[in-house]
Order: sequence, then structure tokens, then C-alpha cells
Amino acid sequence: MSRITSIEQLEAIYSGVAEASTAKVTDRITPEYRRLIEGSPFVALATSGPEGLDCSPRGDLAGFVRIHDDRTLMIPDRRGNNRVDSLRNIVRDPRVALLFLIPGVNTTFRVNGRAFLDTDRTLLDSFAVEEKAPRSVMVVEVEEAYFQCARALIRSELWNSKNHRSPKEFPTPGQVLAALSEDRVGGEAYDREWPQRAAKTMW
Repeated sequence: MSRITSIEQLEAIYSGVAEASTAKVTDRITPEYRRLIEGSPFVALATSGPEGLDCSPRGDLAGFVRIHDDRTLMIPDRRGNNRVDSLRNIVRDPRVALLFLIPGVNTTFRVNGRAFLDTDRTLLDSFAVEEKAPRSVMVVEVEEAYFQCARALIRSELWNSKNHRSPKEFPTPGQVLAALSEDRVGGEAYDREWPQRAAKTMW
């Protein structure tokens, strides 16, 4: 093993940044970047806190991330498992990173910035779906925005349906829970009941 221990070592290996890699970076949401956000139904949210790092999926109908203005994004916190790992981190460390994906499109979009949680009733109600409002909205103040090179998605063939795998090839959530809890929770009943439970608590 040959470990890199300095920035100088790192930059000696990865030298020569093309102008396109820096020209794409901005501190605001441009009209072009707006279209990427509005077309995305999925965002990976990265946060940092005293316990460490967290990366959490956020998904909804395309355009669920609201562009309040060219330097502010708003993301409703939809129903989940109530662990609130990301939200705990934001309260204590506002730094966040977002990665937007659009099915079928190899270009991804990244936003780095600072966030806070807002529980204003009018704001929450404006994000309601099926008369169900989120309990909080994450407000992201954009500091850096840029599109990401498509190579990773091209190499992985992420959107190629020929590479899609059957869920039957992998452990189910119920099986994982049963194994980790010594059968206290999970199992076949968990997997059987999950679709109906999820449908009732989607929003």
C-alpha cells in the first residue's frame, strides 16, 4: 500500500484542470441549472455532524426542490423513519451538499451551501401533497453550483434497463432486520405488510 499523505502528492498525480472544470462553477442557480433542478425527482443529501457524516436520499415528483430565488432552494422533508440524522446534523452544522439525478440523463448537478430548517406554517402548507404538509422544510443557501461530468453514469450504465437486477437476488429489508435483531423485528410479515404501510404513509 502506498498512501497519499499530502496535498502535494495528490496534485502531482491529478494535475492539469481543464477550463471547463472551473468555468461551470457558479454561486447561483442559472437558467440552465434551473432546468436540471426542475427535472430531477431524486437528490442525495450529504450533511456533517458531531457523530460524523451522513448521506441520505430525497425523492419526490420531479421539481420537488423549489427554487425560491437564484441563491435559495427549499426541500420539503417528507415522511421517513424519524431518525432525522440529516436534520440533526443541519441544526448543529449547516453545511450541506446536494447531488441531483435525472432518470435517463447522464449529467448530474451539484450544490454546496448552508442550510437551516423552517417550520413556518404557511411555508409548510405550500408544500402539502394530498393535504399532508411536511413537518419541516430545509432551506439551502447556495454557495457553489455546477454540473458533474457524466463519466461515472456512463461507466456504470446506470440507466441501462438491461442491467437492472431483480430484487429477488438480494436480501429483503425484513430479512436484514430479522438477522440483525435476532428475529425481534422484521421477517416475512414485515416484507408482506410494507407495501400497504408505505402507501398509507407516503406523504
